[in-house]
Amino acid sequence: MESINIREGEDFIKLGQALKKAGLVASGLDAKIVIQDGQVKVNGEVDTRRGRKLYPGDNFEFDGKTIEVK
Repeated sequence: MESINIREGEDFIKLGQALKKAGLVASGLDAKIVIQDGQVKVNGEVDTRRGRKLYPGDNFEFDGKTIEVK
């Protein structure tokens, strides 16, 4: 499983930002589209909120890849 790190001093990262940081989408618009289409799972469940806050220990799935937030 791959992972991304939250920026130092931050408590969380938003789902759209996490998709971009993981290199799974090219832009915020792309993130918005795949999230709203129900293509992204957070902790095993589909989540359609682009602003969903992810904390260390959460994971998200898209396009056959699972990414853990650290």
